[in-house]
Amino acid sequence: MATGGLLHFTNPLSSVVNPNNTYKQQQILHNHRGSFCKNNLFSSQNCKRRRKVGIIVCKASGTQQSRRGGGVDADIDVGQDRLSKVPISNIRNFCIIAHIDHGKSTLADKLLQATGTVQKREMKEQFLDNMDLERERGITIKLQAARMRYFFEDKAYCLNLIDTPGHVDFSYEVSRSLAACEGALLVVDASQGVQAQTLANVYLALENNLEIIPVLNKIDLPGADPDRIAREVEEIIGLDCSNAIRCSAKEGIGITEILNSIVEKIPPPQDTAENPLRALIFDSYYDPYRGVIAYFRVIDGRIKRGDRIYFMASGKDYYADEIGVLSPNQLQVDELYAGEVGYLSASIRSVADARVGDTVTNYVRKAEKSLPGYEKATPMVFCGLFPVDADQFPELRDALDKLQLNDAALRFEPESSSAMGFGFRCGFLGLLHMEIVQERLEREYNLNLITTAPSVVYRVKCVNGDIVDCSNPSVLPEPGKRKSIEEPIVKIEMLTPKDYIGSLMELTQDRRGEFKEMKYITENRASLVYELPLAEMVGDFFDQLKSRSKGYASMEYSFIGYRESDLIKLDVQINGEKVEPLATIVHKDKAYSIGRALTQKLKELIPRQMFKVPIQACIGVKVIASETLSAIRKDVTAKCYGGDITRKKKLLKKQ
Repeated sequence: MATGGLLHFTNPLSSVVNPNNTYKQQQILHNHRGSFCKNNLFSSQNCKRRRKVGIIVCKASGTQQSRRGGGVDADIDVGQDRLSKVPISNIRNFCIIAHIDHGKSTLADKLLQATGTVQKREMKEQFLDNMDLERERGITIKLQAARMRYFFEDKAYCLNLIDTPGHVDFSYEVSRSLAACEGALLVVDASQGVQAQTLANVYLALENNLEIIPVLNKIDLPGADPDRIAREVEEIIGLDCSNAIRCSAKEGIGITEILNSIVEKIPPPQDTAENPLRALIFDSYYDPYRGVIAYFRVIDGRIKRGDRIYFMASGKDYYADEIGVLSPNQLQVDELYAGEVGYLSASIRSVADARVGDTVTNYVRKAEKSLPGYEKATPMVFCGLFPVDADQFPELRDALDKLQLNDAALRFEPESSSAMGFGFRCGFLGLLHMEIVQERLEREYNLNLITTAPSVVYRVKCVNGDIVDCSNPSVLPEPGKRKSIEEPIVKIEMLTPKDYIGSLMELTQDRRGEFKEMKYITENRASLVYELPLAEMVGDFFDQLKSRSKGYASMEYSFIGYRESDLIKLDVQINGEKVEPLATIVHKDKAYSIGRALTQKLKELIPRQMFKVPIQACIGVKVIASETLSAIRKDVTAKCYGGDITRKKKLLKKQ
């Protein structure tokens, strides 16, 4: 026992766990346990027993937490511990879904820290966001996986976490994450409540039949009202929030309750380890030294290092040189079986051989049927990417191939322009996605790129019955050959405080929006549903939405199909010659205003010449807007003294 401030004990283990010891004495024993072991004060048997019980000396309160009730000693290196096998019934695969800035990445950080997956000295904010772009912008762009080990009621559990992005432009990342999980943590900001992307992610989770655990985050904020938000989640989404976990990821409140709920509520994977191997690739990237690295979830069977594997979609076979788990760094293992998430390296040099959504099986004992995979993402926004230096075209092609491995929503095809040479027409899920891809190409592959204005794909029905998809005005059939033009339509849902309903209605109607539905989801918040041409969203629509609602409104959109519209091709002539790269497809009602704005902008940008330069916006042969760039003239009045004005007038008139 401890008396008079000294430590006296016969059994070191009992002395550590004895609640009669003071907090200071417990801390001394905890911090110097290595010295005690070295001097035989703790036998090796007791040290092993201590790890098994998993004592935590909590520095904030001086209390102890045993693995019996959940938790793990954050000071013990559990790197190898995470690699030990657990039964399939003790595996939990889950992801974190939420609206933008509701605290997904911060919560993931705390879960990694609480389970000892990442040591405190290595911890940093947004630990799983390892791209420079993610840290600079404070957003998650790529899904990230991590394996954690957790003890609950004397049992070891393997928790596979997948952190997901929140922006609608990266919803394809979310959908792929959900397919690799059995459950999801739905994180809702306790001050902001349900937002547009919260709803979209919940619907995705329900489509995948996931167990959803509601978590009310940021309860430490002054404006937090978790009771009201819990009622809001029940009313809008229909989830039972009577036992919703209230937490503050920033302050570390409620983390243990979340971990316990994951173990108790999320079902384990099905035990199909004896079936032929089937593993689904949900992400991949290109390593310059090891080739393609694939992240996969084992659905059936097991995979061992050195196995000969077969990719069912590409028809290629390789030897699995290296397999392992993400914890969150790559740790090699000898075998992975049904229910586990890991990575695979097989010296794959061709990026086409291991695509996202492909099924990996054993070459000797092949599976009869491949997994369903993923639906291909439908690009919403298109633009041209051209290298500033034409010699960089092959490098741009290779960079896009490799980037598509890591960003499965990216689409591209070769394109040539009379003004900019050879490049690629690329398809993206949104403007933010387009911006991120361009920055990644420039940073990661050292390319210098020119980007054309974003556009959408129009569908043209020709007189002869053909249907042409047109993403570039230069390939639009002549007026006499086309019967009609259809444009893509999206369904947009805006969640806004009631004070900004009128302003947002005005914005959407100005953009040719068609009103569908309005409902109050709470006393002070409403949902507005419109159908809107996608072309009207490309540009500053989102900026205007945030500006008119003072940042409080949020939106979510989905593609619903094509609709016939009165569209025309607007050409630009400079000095009597058509400039094809400046042509655009616009609605007839907006042709004049767009043409006027375009000619005025060009007048400001084009340098003056020794002659007059007419700038015209035309529909066919009809000029609808015109500006003239005046010629450079000699300053004939420069030699005049500041006297009689008639002399200056005479010189100017003569000129």
